Amino acid sequence: MKGFPRIDSTRRLSRLARLMLPLTAALLLGACASNPASGTNGSEPQGAATQGSAAEGYDRYETTREAVDFLGGSAEAIAKVMDRAFADYGRPNAIIKGEEGSGAFVVGLRYGTGEFIAKSGVQQTVYWQGPSVGWDFGGDGGRVFMLVYNLPRPDLIFQRFAGVNGSAFLVGGVGMQYLRSQSIVVAPIRVGVGLRLGAGVGYMQFTQEKSYNPF
Repeated sequence: MKGFPRIDSTRRLSRLARLMLPLTAALLLGACASNPASGTNGSEPQGAATQGSAAEGYDRYETTREAVDFLGGSAEAIAKVMDRAFADYGRPNAIIKGEEGSGAFVVGLRYGTGEFIAKSGVQQTVYWQGPSVGWDFGGDGGRVFMLVYNLPRPDLIFQRFAGVNGSAFLVGGVGMQYLRSQSIVVAPIRVGVGLRLGAGVGYMQFTQEKSYNPF
C-alpha cells in the first residue's frame, strides 16, 4: 500500500509532461518567428552583409590608379599621398572627382563641382564652396580627387566640413588636406596647388545646387 502514492505521482508527472510538450513547442516556434536574426531568411542578416560590403570601401591600388589617370600628375607623388590617406583612415567608402577654382589674398574663396560616387553605387553631382583665412596667397584651378571616409549615407555629404589645422600634406606638387565633420572625413587631393595649400584654415560646404555664397 505504501507504493501506491508513488505510482500516482509518477502518472501525474507523466500526464503533466504530455500537456507541457505542445506548449513548449509553441513557445519555441514563437521565439524563432520573433527573432529574424536566428533564421536564414531574416532581413537583418542580409542588411548587415550589405552594409559590411559597402563598409569595406575602395581598394587602395585601384583608387590610386584612378586618381593618377584623373589628376594627370606625378604617379609617384600621387601614390605617396594616397598611401598616407589609406594609412591614416583606411578605405574610403566614397570618392568625388571634379574641378575647382580658387584665389586668395589672406582671405580666400574656393568653388568647385564634381561627381560623387559611393561604394554602394550611388552617384550624384555635387557642388562645393568655402572660404579660408590664413597666410595664404595666390590662385589655382584644376582637377581635384577627394576621398570620403565614414560616410553613413550619401546625403550626409551635403554639409560643412572644417579644415583640420596642420593636416596639410604636400609631396612633389601634389597636396592633400583633411576636412572633418564629426566622424566624417573628406580628403581633397590636388595637383599643382603651389602656395594655395598654404597655412589657410577654413571650411568646404557641399551643396546639391550651385551657389556663389561661400558662407
